[in-house]
Amino acid sequence: MPHTSWGHLQVSRRTAIQAGSIGLLGLGTNHLTALREANAATTGSDEIKARSVIYIFLSGGLSQHESFDPKPLAPKEIRGDFQAISTATPGLEICEHLPQLAKRSQNWSVVRSLTHSTNDHSVGHHVMLTGRSTTPVGFNASRPTSADYPSLASIVGAVTPHRNNLPPAVVLPEKLIHNTGRVLQGQFGGMMGSHRDPLFIESSAFEPMAYGAFPEYEFDHQNRKYTPRRKNFEMPNLTLPEGFANRRLNDRVTLLSQIDQQRKDWDQHAETQKFDRNRQKAMSLLTDIRVRKAFDVSQATPTTLDRYGRNAFGWSLLMARQLVEAGVNLVQVNLGNNETWDTHGNSFGHLKNNLFPPTDKALSALLDDLSNSGILDSTLIVMAGEFGRTPRVSGGGNQIYAEPGRDHWGALQSVFFAGGGTKGGVVIGSSDKQGAFPATNPQTPENMAATIYHSLGLPDTTAWFDQTQRPHHIYNGTPIEGLLA
Repeated sequence: MPHTSWGHLQVSRRTAIQAGSIGLLGLGTNHLTALREANAATTGSDEIKARSVIYIFLSGGLSQHESFDPKPLAPKEIRGDFQAISTATPGLEICEHLPQLAKRSQNWSVVRSLTHSTNDHSVGHHVMLTGRSTTPVGFNASRPTSADYPSLASIVGAVTPHRNNLPPAVVLPEKLIHNTGRVLQGQFGGMMGSHRDPLFIESSAFEPMAYGAFPEYEFDHQNRKYTPRRKNFEMPNLTLPEGFANRRLNDRVTLLSQIDQQRKDWDQHAETQKFDRNRQKAMSLLTDIRVRKAFDVSQATPTTLDRYGRNAFGWSLLMARQLVEAGVNLVQVNLGNNETWDTHGNSFGHLKNNLFPPTDKALSALLDDLSNSGILDSTLIVMAGEFGRTPRVSGGGNQIYAEPGRDHWGALQSVFFAGGGTKGGVVIGSSDKQGAFPATNPQTPENMAATIYHSLGLPDTTAWFDQTQRPHHIYNGTPIEGLLA
């Protein structure tokens, strides 16, 4: 994956020397810069039951018709190719290619009426990753900037405390990148500054032509021929360098102390303090076996790996489970890069054969494990994309797509919720007969974000601070009524 300057601090030569000293400890800068101090908005957190969120993001946009809001009585050009099946919840039907989730509907709910005004990928990503329906002044549709609203992950990382020596917010298995190499908006600290970027776990190499859950379900939307190259997850390097035993760590710390003397002429004391804190966190990650274990899915039992699926979707949700169990407050899981769910054409075959099988399997395994371990009630799962898909099937029969699909549609999408104090087996809102617009109880991205913050136990007085230290309240909507238990 190409690196961009967006995810890294701009540093002077002297600072680079100091960063090099941390490099001696074996932690790459892409895993270091996002280890930020927590700006906890609550007090007495030890007395509050630990709460977490797993935000599953489906870049490209999941079709509501082919997932959680089928229209079996509509004409075929609206209904599409798939059938609706019953779930364990009376009266609730979903797509036939999500059978395992159908059996577990008592543990999840769906909002069928989330709406916003954009059909643009860049703006849609910003909207659904930040929980803000509008774009700020200075928004640039071609790249992320410091004018962007901060991501949900950045906000949670700023206002919740560290637990168990772990960063409060993590994004995996990669940043969201367009196939042109353009980094998508809404993933970063934005107005809060790059020092508030979440920790990105870069476990998956970027492949411009490849979509989906490699290696088992990798595909190309246009069915072009290519040779798959990705076989496994690349685990983040949280170990000491070869030949560098823990007993020698103190020697390196002494060396770092000597290098610190070079900083006596620094005139930016605040930056120095921030650097010291990052170094301490890097050292803690290196020496804490619990932390390294939370980031490593390779040690899971064969049975567990089989239940989740031995592919990028399964590995990602398994890592998310391990991270929330270990103490991460919010984990954003990008199920598919390069706008994997952007099914303009060939959509029914790719959904049936490549996208739904690993999603249905891995998400069901996650629900089972969180429920069996007793932490589903304190762990909210949210699954959404940047928008839904058009009510009418179109396209196909051309040089780009042989078969039809659906285009971008911000006016309506279905959003999946489970755990975290929400009810199971509930449908919030409804769409019209064509699945085009909310018919009842419309919801906004702000309400989705408020539900996340509420589930984390954050009061409505909580605020984040921009780079000029101006406060901004995190709540711009209200938790979704009827969803919370």
